[in-house]
Amino acid sequence: MITTGQKIAIQRTDASRLPSTDLDNIKFGRVFSDHMFVMDYVDGAWQKPRITPFADMRMSPAALVLHYSQTIFEGLKAYRTEDGGVSLFRPKDNIARMNRSAHRMCMPTIPEDLFLEALTTLVDVDRAWIPDGDGAALYIRPFMFASDEYIGVKPSDTYRFIIFTCPVRGYYSEPVRVKIETTYSRAFPGGTGEAKCGGNYAGGLYPAKMGQDAGYHQLIWTDGLTHQYIEESGTMNVFFNVDGKLITPALDGTILRGVTRDSIIRIAKDEGFEVEERKVSVEEIVEAARAGKLISAFGAGTAATIAHIASIAHGDEVFELAEISERRISERIGTVLDGIRRGKEADKFGWLVRV
Repeated sequence: MITTGQKIAIQRTDASRLPSTDLDNIKFGRVFSDHMFVMDYVDGAWQKPRITPFADMRMSPAALVLHYSQTIFEGLKAYRTEDGGVSLFRPKDNIARMNRSAHRMCMPTIPEDLFLEALTTLVDVDRAWIPDGDGAALYIRPFMFASDEYIGVKPSDTYRFIIFTCPVRGYYSEPVRVKIETTYSRAFPGGTGEAKCGGNYAGGLYPAKMGQDAGYHQLIWTDGLTHQYIEESGTMNVFFNVDGKLITPALDGTILRGVTRDSIIRIAKDEGFEVEERKVSVEEIVEAARAGKLISAFGAGTAATIAHIASIAHGDEVFELAEISERRISERIGTVLDGIRRGKEADKFGWLVRV
C-alpha cells in the first residue's frame, strides 16, 4: 500500500525525442513528452508508483473501461516563470476535482500528497519540453480507467492511473463562433455533468459535429430539462459581459467546476468588476444581444484559457460580438491571470506550486 513520502521509481528514456521536435510549431494535443507516471490499483490498494518512458500499453479486449466507460481525467498546465523556474497552476484544485470525479464514478481516490508529488516529479523530469513564448505551456493530462478483464456491469476491482504531458501553444487561433444548442443535451440533474468523465464528452460529439459542419467552433449547452437556461460550452465554462457586468451560470451539479472559471471570477472581483453567478436564461442573453447590451462573451478552460467569442447563433439569428477593442474586462482578467501563472505578477491567491 502507498504511504506518504514513498519514493517514485524513475526509469528515464534512452533516447529523448526532444532533439527532433520543433517546439515552435506544435499542434495542441499531438506531441507528447518523453515520460509518463503510472500507478495501479490492485487488491484494494495503490501499488508502487513509477515514471517510465512514454509508450503504448497492452490491454485486454475484455478491459472493463472499453465496454462501460468507467474512466475520468483532468487537465492542468505547467509554465515557465519570469525568473527561469517552472510552476504548476492550481494543481491542488485539479487533484480535488479528480477525486470528486472518482467518487462519483465508483473509483478509488488518489492520495493528494502522492498525486502532487507525481505531478511535480514528472514535470521536473520533462521540464525541457516546456516551450518558450506567449501562450506556451506544458499541458498535463492525469487520467484513470477501469482495468478489470471482465464483461459485467459493475465497478472494476482494478484501475490504472497515468499522467502524461504535452508541450502546447494556443488551443484556438481565433475568436470562436458558437451556437446555442436547444435540441441535444450534455447533462441532466442527478447525472454525471459535474464529473470529468469520458462519457460526458463522447455524448456531445454528435451534436458538436453537426455544429461544426454548420460553421461553428463550439456549442453552448442548455439545461437538459427545458433548454431555457445556459450551462457551459463544449470545452469551456462561459461568461457574458452584459452592460459591463460579468455574468456566468451558477454551479448546480450539471456544470463542470472549472478551475479557470473560478480563477477568472476571483480575479474579476479583485479588480473591481461586478460578477454574478446565477441562472442565466437563453432569453436574457438573446434579448441583451438584440438590444446591443451584450458587449462581449468568452469561454474559459484550461486548454483554451480565455477564448473570445466572435458570434453567438440562436435559431435563425446570429449575433456578432465586440471587436478586440471592446473586450476590456476579459482582456484585463486574461493579462492578470497570465501574469500570475508566469510569475510576472504577485501570486496573491497562492495558486502556484513550484517545481
